Amino acid sequence: MIGVLTGDIISSRTKLANEWQPVLTRILNQYGKEPNDWELFRGDSFQIRVAPEGALKAAIHIKAGMRQVPPLDVRIAIGVGTEEHAANKITSAAGSAFILSGECFDALRKQTLGIAIGNKKLDEVLNLMLSLAALTIDNWSPTVAEVIKMAIEHPEMNQEGIANKMGKSQSSISEALKRGGYDAVMRMEHFYKQQIGRL
Repeated sequence: MIGVLTGDIISSRTKLANEWQPVLTRILNQYGKEPNDWELFRGDSFQIRVAPEGALKAAIHIKAGMRQVPPLDVRIAIGVGTEEHAANKITSAAGSAFILSGECFDALRKQTLGIAIGNKKLDEVLNLMLSLAALTIDNWSPTVAEVIKMAIEHPEMNQEGIANKMGKSQSSISEALKRGGYDAVMRMEHFYKQQIGRL
């Protein structure tokens, strides 16, 4: 089983590629190597293969990175399934995870995050949770997004550690995490991980 994220950058034409691509590639590099594990294509689209239980956290991580570069945002579809054909380039690989991710991406309308596991009941529950979470996530300010990105990248750090690393006060870190609904978003991510562990 693998997780496949298919995504594109919203409003990418409003910025030069060098204003957002380095942010995205730095995040993608934390999950694997290009082009075997991830690839950018069509200028503002990407695909990445991750462990299935880490797929939602990776999507939230990418979202936090892109929300730091207003007015940009990202649309991401997660597919969890098999990989029947591995290739040197992820965009040439095949399997149910790739099909589910692609179909889920094509079905994204106003939503910016979607999941397809191929289990109708679980897909419904997870997508309902995502649509509710998006009410907060889609409104992260650059400041909030930056703090959440740091918290995701350094799970071992407490708020004080994050504050020291970012040169901010602990109270401003606490406020940013609260405004971004970080605890609730991470509880959703934990629920997702539990469900994937049972598949």
